[in-house]
Amino acid sequence: MLSNHLQNGMETAKLMWSRLPNSENGEVDELGRLNKGDGSSVESLDYEVIENYAYREEQAQRGKLYVGYYVGVKWFFALLVGIGTGLAAVFINLSVENFAGWKFSLTFYIIQRSYIAGFLVYVLINLALVFSSAYIVTQFAPAAAGSGIPEIKGYLNGVDIHGILLFRTLIGKIFGSIGSVGGGLALGKEGPLVHTGACIASLLGQGGSTKYHLSSRWLQVFKTDRDRRDLVTCGCAAGVAAAFRAPVGGVLFALEEVTSWWRSQLMWRVFFTSAIVAVVVRTAMGWCKSGNCGHFGSGGFIIWDVSDGQEDYSFEELLPMAFIGIIGGLLGALFNQLTLYITHWRRTHLHKKGNQVKVIEVCLLSVITSVISFGLPLFKKCSPCPEPDPNSGIECPRPPGMYGNYVNFYCGKDKEYNDLATIFFNTQDDAIRNLFSAKTMHEYSAQSLLTFLVMFYTLAVVTFGTAVPAGQFVPGIMIGSTYGRLVGMFVVSFYKKLNIEEGTYALLGAASFLGGSMRMTVSLCVIMVEITNNLKLLPLIMLVLLISKAVGDAFNEGLYEEQARLRGIPLLESRPKYQMRNMTAKEACGNQKVVFLPRIVNVADLVSILRSNSHNGFPVIDHTRSGETLVIGLAIRSHLLVLLQSKVDFQHSPLPCDLQGGSLPVRHNFGEFVKPASSKGLSIDDIHVSPDDVEMYIDLAPFVNQSPYIVPEDMSLTKVYNLFRQLGLRHIFVVPRASRVIGMLTRKDLLIEETEDSTAVELQSTSVRSLCCFAIYVYHHMHYYFNVY
Repeated sequence: MLSNHLQNGMETAKLMWSRLPNSENGEVDELGRLNKGDGSSVESLDYEVIENYAYREEQAQRGKLYVGYYVGVKWFFALLVGIGTGLAAVFINLSVENFAGWKFSLTFYIIQRSYIAGFLVYVLINLALVFSSAYIVTQFAPAAAGSGIPEIKGYLNGVDIHGILLFRTLIGKIFGSIGSVGGGLALGKEGPLVHTGACIASLLGQGGSTKYHLSSRWLQVFKTDRDRRDLVTCGCAAGVAAAFRAPVGGVLFALEEVTSWWRSQLMWRVFFTSAIVAVVVRTAMGWCKSGNCGHFGSGGFIIWDVSDGQEDYSFEELLPMAFIGIIGGLLGALFNQLTLYITHWRRTHLHKKGNQVKVIEVCLLSVITSVISFGLPLFKKCSPCPEPDPNSGIECPRPPGMYGNYVNFYCGKDKEYNDLATIFFNTQDDAIRNLFSAKTMHEYSAQSLLTFLVMFYTLAVVTFGTAVPAGQFVPGIMIGSTYGRLVGMFVVSFYKKLNIEEGTYALLGAASFLGGSMRMTVSLCVIMVEITNNLKLLPLIMLVLLISKAVGDAFNEGLYEEQARLRGIPLLESRPKYQMRNMTAKEACGNQKVVFLPRIVNVADLVSILRSNSHNGFPVIDHTRSGETLVIGLAIRSHLLVLLQSKVDFQHSPLPCDLQGGSLPVRHNFGEFVKPASSKGLSIDDIHVSPDDVEMYIDLAPFVNQSPYIVPEDMSLTKVYNLFRQLGLRHIFVVPRASRVIGMLTRKDLLIEETEDSTAVELQSTSVRSLCCFAIYVYHHMHYYFNVY
């Protein structure tokens, strides 16, 4: 019977293996990631509102009741994002804890009779879990590999990377994280949870997945990239809140790390979403404490309560704490650089050989990790248990299969423990909880901590970037808490004070490494306070974060920025480059030749222009009665494709329509012009025109953005950069200096008061002497055009 099951399992594995492409030619890149580092195949998202005729007609038909309904739907979707992300986080943690719990319980049961048999079972279970994760990623959801935070950061920065928010990416992220983390790799599930929350938010924003017939028209309310961006921001915050049970930290993470554009209304919804996540997770944990969730009830969620740790600190301790910050900055910068080199080599040499090589690489790393975590504690001599302290509530040794300190592993006596197995032969959450624990003085030897630090640091560097969902929060916490506890041991022996806790220094070390690697400050500080439940450590965490970030910034950029650059994601950072100060907008345009479209364009000419270049925006020009050229707006490529496909706007005569006379029928609603979030949208290859169609004309005036953003040609590129990024733009017109000014707006002109008549407004008087003013220019000519992606 057993042999039949084994044979069936081997046949299934062979079938799965044969389906993996074994060469680069057979590899299908669902990601849309770049093959080049210049961002040539990346498109931008249209975060700017395209104020064309269809948009204005739609806005004019909306009343206050619809506006209230629209706002209510946004809050309802924020509620759904919070519930969905919380449930996904509970499912992932429940699965990981149970898989890991069964694995360790079975291994501990077998090693009571044979350590060799226990070792084989341990390796095989880890290998099966990791293989399942790698297979899901390579075969089903390539975009689920990695943490996903660089890609989500690029999306919120305005970069459209196809595949990162699909339904299969969500499924691959969830089940892939269970396999990679449950299989014991030196990776975490927190980064993937951020990606998971973003996927859930994006799918809700587009009404579900049409490919898998999981969509609903009732949910298809948000039709612009701007609204979807707000939902994805809520999803990112929800992912962090679910991963660490840190709702405020989730809000600050979205604000500090991933978003490029923020406003107060979004803050409220993000905060509401994070609060919902906290409620869902807390409810699930309360239900699981009664024993309904197997090992999840004992292992718990990611939270390490160190409220019983060090109560106070002296001035002399600030020096070693600052030293922890320096170590964190150096090791974090080194980690970023090493992962950058290894990931670049892996992408350019190893992963080009096909998916089978990716799976072999991950499985090989799984075996190596299992051998190290099981084998190294065998060479460590066990230590006698300390005198039992009834007030601590800590049992030595701990019972087999339970979480906690003092693991009895390969020890000759019952009252002994293996301190290296307490860290290595454990889940990451439990190992961190052990390192953070108070009232466990001298539990670890310096030799064991150094051994673990070197080995786990190396494994984390090598494993990051493989074809499995991989986060770096928890591995970073483990690395930092290890050298932090080492420094704490030195401080205890040097100052000989009884109130110093080694676990407190482990917490500071974890914060320092994350700050030195990810370069987060405010959000990371709040996250560390929330997961440790100790507000007294706030000033110390702030100190080590500031030092570690300053030291790390002296060497390289943060982990996510480095990885985004490696993936070819053209992020616009918060600060422009120094060289831009000496450049103008005209110089940035270079010698590019602007492709214009006439207002009345022939269908054949339009198709030819769209086929001959890949521009996503075209200036539309018209001629006045005096023969003067006038730029009337900007036409978006995706809008032009919709017009060509629908053909309802084709006309026989090259005469303009009358927009002001109201004779133009509304043939389109604004939603038709929005590119679907789950697909690449229309392509010129999808358009088929008949011989009769090519003789027709289209009047583009109703469909152009009549108010594009314009800058003069001699504006500094630094100012253009700030304008471009802060407004979330995709195109900017660069024009010559204006010939005259028709008016000037100040702050008072923008203060509009409603009168009794709802259709009338009263404008404040203009003050020319106001410090803040806006100039409206009339431009008669346009010679240059600034087109970014």
